[in-house]
Amino acid sequence: MPTGNGGAGRSLVRATLAIHEPPTGYSTTPGGLVKTLTLDFNPVQLALSRRANWAVTPTAAVRDGSLPEYLGPEPREMSVEVFLDSSEEPEGNSVMQKVRALMECCETTARSVAAKQPSPPWVVFQWGSFATARFTAYVSSVEANYTLFGTTGVPIRATCQVNIHEIPSTTGGQNPTSGALTARRVHRVVAGDSLPSIAWREYGAAAAWRSIAEANDIDDPAALRTGTELMLPAAEEVTY
Repeated sequence: MPTGNGGAGRSLVRATLAIHEPPTGYSTTPGGLVKTLTLDFNPVQLALSRRANWAVTPTAAVRDGSLPEYLGPEPREMSVEVFLDSSEEPEGNSVMQKVRALMECCETTARSVAAKQPSPPWVVFQWGSFATARFTAYVSSVEANYTLFGTTGVPIRATCQVNIHEIPSTTGGQNPTSGALTARRVHRVVAGDSLPSIAWREYGAAAAWRSIAEANDIDDPAALRTGTELMLPAAEEVTY
């Protein structure tokens, strides 16, 4: 069980899983932010994996075999254990809600169905500046193990094993076979924020607010509410 003594556990910077609508068309930029799950405890460990893709063509004329051909890297995969606990509020159902949100990452969204491009949500795992494990992905599986229940039978503690797979995208200045994705992050709106002011701080150009609005499906920039979480595109994805 994660604890606050040593390792990760509770810390000032919490890991989050931002859940987005899938994009429409052929875009590789996540759609509007659906919700952000802030983990009750930071992961104690993360398992990252990646494979190199090689092809070997059998050749009868060469006794020792033909030279293998490198075809490029496979997308990254990550397995993370998510620990949820609401034992301090045994009558609450926050654990069930978070498990449900994780499970729904494997289901198609209503908006994608309406757009005739059925797809589950896209997700972005973030943990402060820990860029090693930050990439846009889809959730391939979720396994929840409830380990503690309240007096009414409501789960108040659970351990979830979440597996995510990277959704590759090429960006300017990068090797098109690298599969690397641009860094995006989530900004929580505070009093006094506006899309132009956020764009100026992030990109040095107030006109970039349109890219933020498009990435978050904002139709009325003047109706930006305090507390709203915005997905900020990477600088190379922004147009003025």
